[in-house]
Amino acid sequence: MVIVLGIDPGLANTGYGVVQRRSGRLVALDGGCVATRPEATPERRLSMIHTAVADLILRHEPDAVALEALYFGQNVQSALAVGQARGVVMLAAGQRGIGCHDYTPQQVKGAVCGSGRAEKDQVQRMVQTLLGLAELPRPDHAADALAVAICHANHAPLSAAKLRASRGRPEGVRTA
Repeated sequence: MVIVLGIDPGLANTGYGVVQRRSGRLVALDGGCVATRPEATPERRLSMIHTAVADLILRHEPDAVALEALYFGQNVQSALAVGQARGVVMLAAGQRGIGCHDYTPQQVKGAVCGSGRAEKDQVQRMVQTLLGLAELPRPDHAADALAVAICHANHAPLSAAKLRASRGRPEGVRTA
């Protein structure tokens, strides 16, 4: 059994989703959003995110934390805030010795929907289907975090197999 904590980082809203692989099937264990108040200072908001993620890690004991990679759009201020939120999530994971893995929005959409250009509502519907949820996962940030967790849960076995295979090869030998 593998448990993955997926994170859609943000200073205002950090989505989280916890999935577990049981007998080859993915199951949602938890999902939601850590919302911080806009009037709170940035350091207080980051502290709230860190505390919430640390609590999730203690409660679910994930094998890995998967984060949506930082996407630089035109708003540098927003990118900086997302980077700070990612940092406190990584700190919480690092304090418990849990590895973090990054996935771009296109990788996540491709893993969940088969297309890196999928719309948000399509991602929500596919997350619902893949996890066998009775309702669409809400809010959007939770759905995105569950999608990141699904992406890692499906990607990790392949990555581990590649790593094992590469360790068995002589130095300098690579595969395509």
